[in-house]
Order: sequence, then C-alpha cells, then structure tokens
Amino acid sequence: MKWVTWVLVLALGWFQYSLWLSKGGWRDMWQLEQQVAQQQETNHGLQMRNHALAAEVADLASGEAAIAEIARVDLGYVQNGEIYYRFIDLNTH
Repeated sequence: MKWVTWVLVLALGWFQYSLWLSKGGWRDMWQLEQQVAQQQETNHGLQMRNHALAAEVADLASGEAAIAEIARVDLGYVQNGEIYYRFIDLNTH
C-alpha cells in the first residue's frame, strides 16, 4: 500500500509542476498578461495620436483657416494689412 501512496504523491507533484512551472502554465500566462497590458497602453497612445491627426486632416480639408494658421506658424506668413512683430530674447544670443 505504501508504493501506491508514493505513486499518487509523485503524480500529484508532477501535475502541480505542469500547472505552475511548465510551458503554458500559470507563469507563462502572467507574463503574457503583462505583455498584453503594455501593448494596450502603447495602442492607446497611438490611437490618441491618430485621432489628433484625423482632426487636423479634417480641419485642412474643410477650411482655409487651418491652412492659414499653418502658413503663419511654420512659414511666417503675414497677410496684407497685418503688422508682424518679432520678439528676440537678448539673453539667448
């Protein structure tokens, strides 16, 4: 009867090892859950960036005000009748 007990204890130990430590066990599952959480954070940031870009594209497609704003900021565009002031910080030069 003692050998049957030992066989059952060894079988139980083997099954516990398979459950907790082997490939596809709980440890792997926890690592995969962490990877999924990191990827979801990355995806959220990318979705926010995509929404901002889509809004900018919609502004550019729908009106001239957005185009004029970009021309002013990026290219220094000044319309007729406007006065352009440039402020120079003397501490940086």
